[in-house]
Amino acid sequence: MAIVLYARKSVERENSISCDTQLEYCKSALRPDERNDEIISIVDNGFSGGNVNRKGFQKMMKLVEQGRVSKVVVYRLDRISRSMLDFVNILQKFKDYNVKFLSSQEVFDTSTPYGEMVVKILMIFAEFERTSTITRVTQAYAHRSEMGFYMGGRQPYGFQLVPAVINNIRTKKLEAVPEEAEQIRYIFEVYAQENVSLRRLLDILVTEGRKPLNGSDWTTAKLSAILKNPIYVRADSDVYDYFEHHGVHMVTDCSEFTGEYGTQLYGKTKHKRNDPDWSDMKLVLLTHQGLVSSDIWLKCQWKLEQNKQIHKSVSNQTSWLAGKIFCEKCGHSMTTIKGKINRNGEMRRYFNCTGKSLKRKCSGPKATIYAEDLENMVYGCINEKLNALKDTWHAPAKGDSPEINELKLRIKEIEKSEQTLVDTMLSGRLNDAMLDIMNAKAAALKKSKSELYDRIDSIRASANEAGAVIDLARSWKNADYDRKKAVASIMVQKIIIGEDGNVKIIWNI
Repeated sequence: MAIVLYARKSVERENSISCDTQLEYCKSALRPDERNDEIISIVDNGFSGGNVNRKGFQKMMKLVEQGRVSKVVVYRLDRISRSMLDFVNILQKFKDYNVKFLSSQEVFDTSTPYGEMVVKILMIFAEFERTSTITRVTQAYAHRSEMGFYMGGRQPYGFQLVPAVINNIRTKKLEAVPEEAEQIRYIFEVYAQENVSLRRLLDILVTEGRKPLNGSDWTTAKLSAILKNPIYVRADSDVYDYFEHHGVHMVTDCSEFTGEYGTQLYGKTKHKRNDPDWSDMKLVLLTHQGLVSSDIWLKCQWKLEQNKQIHKSVSNQTSWLAGKIFCEKCGHSMTTIKGKINRNGEMRRYFNCTGKSLKRKCSGPKATIYAEDLENMVYGCINEKLNALKDTWHAPAKGDSPEINELKLRIKEIEKSEQTLVDTMLSGRLNDAMLDIMNAKAAALKKSKSELYDRIDSIRASANEAGAVIDLARSWKNADYDRKKAVASIMVQKIIIGEDGNVKIIWNI
């Protein structure tokens, strides 16, 4: 059985730790009695932690599945993977094949439920660190867009990308394709007419043989996307007011909205037409000539909003507690539902029993369970739970504890006995029977020493887990939606809502 030392580095950076250095740290984490075992070093250079399709990693997992690996050692947990889902699957694979897993910088006992929970939560934060890096890159692109650069990838129908110089930077800008631009103007003009729906618009284009010039076909979805896109409008102050009214962050000053240039709307998420809050979006004035007058474009926006089908059932707005809430009376799950917007323009979410709304078999809780109130309560309970866990552990003193020092002394005594045995066996004064006894004694000593090392690892794991819990308790105070959801999924088994509105939390730990 071999011990695998695995190292990964995504990109070469001046201050990042090299794979060779990672392997040295991995070697230093091995116990003295393991350093004579077969050691296999595996390296992946130039691979992201979000990707498990790495040559070295796949080689390691193949060795694991062949039953040839006893232990995997990494520099840090995120060297294996920065994806929570992938990491959990990898950890389970190690368990299935009785492979021990060790990090040189984070010592955890993954054989215990508590240790496994801490490792999983740490991986959550590793995953979000990777997401934050992606976000920073996205923000860099957003900055270029704010300078008037088109950042939308493939050019929209009606335009082509041509070389340009903007703010002394070589880039590309949109330029109208005459025949396609004429089709775009026609689409807006027809839809702006009274009693012309998207379906009617599609029928008119098909009947008149006005197919897209790129060889595709029109659909209501394509037409809707074109009509909603502010890239086509000759943006003036009315367009500025329209987006400002919806809460969009206006990057370009109103004075520059002269009714000549098109705009681009971008942000972290797509806004919904029935959602009055578009504050996560930004609008920037670009440098290309718009195709459609503002009055026609705005008329089309009004029609799109008015003609949007309003469903009787209110769509859910996900809570980070989704999937954890259950009705005590009937046992069915409870889902979040949007309430009506009140006089103050506020919309409150509440939990509704599916046994009541779908199967009509339950009256549900008598009290209204507002999502925000329940989220705040559970947030506080998780915070208390983390702090309670933190308080049960004491920060380790500098150096090893007295218990570890005592165990080290016992290991030294065993090593002296082993050396005495070796000297005796090499003397040549023993017969076969005595050699058998000596070999049995040597095996027993080796087993005892291995158990002592395991005990030391366990004690150190507990100390590291204590520090991890302290860090988690601190991070939880500023956790965002996704982190709350991920941590809650690990710590909370279910939340039961009684008929009178009382709340009972069943924990996983």
